[in-house]
This record gives sequence, structure tokens and C-alpha cells, in this order.
Amino acid sequence: MNRTWIDLAYLVAAVLFIFGLKGLTRPRTAVRGNLTGACAMLLAVIVTLFDQQVLTFGTILTGIVIGGAIGALFATRVKMEQMPEMVALFNGFGGVASTLVAGAEFLRTDDATTDVAIATAASGLIGTVTLSGSLVAFAKLAEFKFMKKVKPLPMSNIVNGVLGLVALLLCGLLVANPATDTYYWLIVLVALGLGYSLTIAIGGADMPVVIALLNSYSGLAAAATGFVLQNNVLIISGSLVGASGIILTMIMCDAMNRSLPAVLFGTLGPSADTKSADEVYTNVKSTSAEEVAMLLDVARRVVIVPGYGMAVAQAQHSVRDLANLLMERGMEVEFGIHPVAGRMPGHMNVLLAEADIPYDLLKEMDDINSTMEQTDVCIVIGANDTVNPDARTNPNSPIAGMPIINVDKARTSVVIKRSLSPGFAGIPNPLFSADNALMLFGDGKDAVTDIITAIKEG
Repeated sequence: MNRTWIDLAYLVAAVLFIFGLKGLTRPRTAVRGNLTGACAMLLAVIVTLFDQQVLTFGTILTGIVIGGAIGALFATRVKMEQMPEMVALFNGFGGVASTLVAGAEFLRTDDATTDVAIATAASGLIGTVTLSGSLVAFAKLAEFKFMKKVKPLPMSNIVNGVLGLVALLLCGLLVANPATDTYYWLIVLVALGLGYSLTIAIGGADMPVVIALLNSYSGLAAAATGFVLQNNVLIISGSLVGASGIILTMIMCDAMNRSLPAVLFGTLGPSADTKSADEVYTNVKSTSAEEVAMLLDVARRVVIVPGYGMAVAQAQHSVRDLANLLMERGMEVEFGIHPVAGRMPGHMNVLLAEADIPYDLLKEMDDINSTMEQTDVCIVIGANDTVNPDARTNPNSPIAGMPIINVDKARTSVVIKRSLSPGFAGIPNPLFSADNALMLFGDGKDAVTDIITAIKEG
């Protein structure tokens, strides 16, 4: 195919990528944006296959078949609550693909120029950090038992600094000596350790930020690989992913009132000043589905605040049925969505959209907080750290300053939870023993179903 037509098709694909990203900014246009981005990727792949630099299609078709089969298997087997782990793996796959492609092209080139050597070093470093960091994030999100025994490295910040300096030194040596391939694989080796040490120390509550950041890394690695291959569409699409990931990361950090360095180099967990669970949970009052139904019978305004526990219980459809039942009885029902609820950006929005809950019922944190004092009953399903009032009232708390949904300001808060176990931050939640809080212990889906049954039975 003529080079001009190839570049023109790449330009069209890049424009479609931009429109796809624009569509993803709003729930109502997200599906269309996703399809637009997929069409852009399909166009880019087809045009690349017609590029005269492609010498054989056999290996490519084999990769398409194997990759397509694995993708189809993931798409059909992975449950909705496992989407964060899947996204983490995809980030890692993107990173290692960039590392291998850039490395292969570098090995194939006899006299790499300085700019190609710089791009290759950047791709190997960023791509490999993305791989090992994503695998650690995947293991943490999946809550593998062995991860609970793995502790952050001692003096982790110093270790990270040393590994980073060594990686940059090796990048400089590769650029100065492009004929020495050994430097590239040493970069990959050091980057594997750097990605691990950076991610293993990050607290679980910061995982949504980490997922967004690793997504950005995978895009930057792809853009660097685009410079190695001199492929315009890869440069543009990688840059778009990298830039949008960085923007999303900063938005998430603002939502948590944490700086990016604090997320990357800090840990989140109990400190010496944190009260123990026995000290906090002195006034816990358990309730039943029948008592909750009686509260709802006289309520005028109800706010539902979902968290990761709702995803685990797959309770979103039952929650929809409860919301519909309450609205049929004339109550005002809204959902309060914390920006980092769940384990990846937009996790709760995806779950609730899957259950066909209207978008206009989903309220962002600032909007719902302004109405919380006028709320008769607030039902918290599986949320923990994002509704912990310690963030607002205790300056010594590890999550001090993190914006939360002020469910403790509702007239009555009903917390549906299996137990009093802590969230990802690992600290007790005073909400559970507040005077206006009731604990409904049990599986989220079963508890909501029981409430619906109790309401119908009067």
C-alpha cells in the first residue's frame, strides 16, 4: 500500500481514538466511545497488515488466533467484580508487549541512531516496570493468600531510588553504546525489580490510583515503541493513553487528597496513633431486615452508597430492585458514588449501569454530601474506607484528609457488611459504632433481598 494512504489511514484512526476518548468521558456516551476506539484500533491493525514492511502473515495470524481465544476466554469467564484484576493484567500485557517489540526491533537494527536507542531504552524501562508492577497489583487485588505474607522491602524508598538510578545509568550506557545489546536486557532486569519494589509498598486503598498510573505507563511504553518502529499511529495512540492515564491519576489523587509521590512512596495502614478495633467498636448495634424495612417505611429520602463489597456479593441487581420498590412507594432514592469506590476508576458506575440503574440517580460525592443531612436513611453496602469519618475528624488517622461520603450525617445509617473487618486501609471504622448507625451483618445480596421481602410483607 502507498505510504501516503497508510499515513492517511493512521491519521483517521488517531482522530477516531480522540473521539473515542471523548465519548468515554460521559456514561451516556461511553459505549459509543468504546466502539469508536475499537473501530480505530481495527483500522490501525488492518492498515498495518497492508504495510509493505510486513513480510509474512503466518505469525501474525497465529498471534491473532491465540490472543483472540485467550481474550474470548477472559471475556466470558471473568466476573464483574474481577474486572480490576483483569485491567491490571491487561496493563501488564501491554507493557511486556512494548518491551519485547522494542527489544526485537533494536536487536534487528545494526546501527541504531541515538533517538532510536533512547526510545528503546524508554520502552524497555517503562514497559517492564509496568509488567512487574501490574503483576503485583493483580496479586494484591486478587487477595492471594501469599501476598498477605509479603512485606514491603526495608528502606523501600532508598531501594527504589537506587534501582531507579541504576536503570537510568544503564539507559545512558545503551544510548552511548547501541551496539551492546546486553545493556538493554540489564535495563529489563533492573526494571523488573523496580516495578515490584514500587508497587509492593503501596497500600491497598491506593490501588485505584495505581491501576490508573500503570495504565498510563503502558501507554507511554507503547508510544516509545512507536518511535522505535517509526509507527505514527502507535506514537499517537500510546501518547493518548499515557496522557489520559496521567490525568485520571491526578484526578484520583485529588479525590483522595493525596499527592502522587505520597501514593508512590508512602504506605497506608494502621499507625501507632490508630485505635484498635476493640477500642472503636464499643457501641455496635446490629439490626435485622425487618427493622430496616420499618425504617424505610417512614423514610422520605434514601441514599444508597455502594462499595467493593457490593461487587463481591453481586448485589447490584438486588439493589436496583430495592431502589425501584422504594421509588414506587414515593420515596426519593439516590446513589452516592465515591470516585475511588471499588478497586478501579468507575468500578461502581459500571456495576450499577450493568443493573440498568438510571444514570441520573448516580450522584458524585460532592453533590450527595450536600444533601446527606436531609437524608432519612443511608444504606451502605460493602463500602468501608470511603465512608470512614476518621478521615474527616481524626488528623492522626492514616486516611486523614481523604474526602469521604458523609454517611454519618444521615439521620440513620444502615451498614450492610459481613463483619467488622477493616477495609483496604486496614483501620477500624468509627461509623460502625456511631449512635445513628445500625449494622446488618450478612451477604450484601441476601441482606438486600431480605429487606425487599420484609417491605413487601409489610
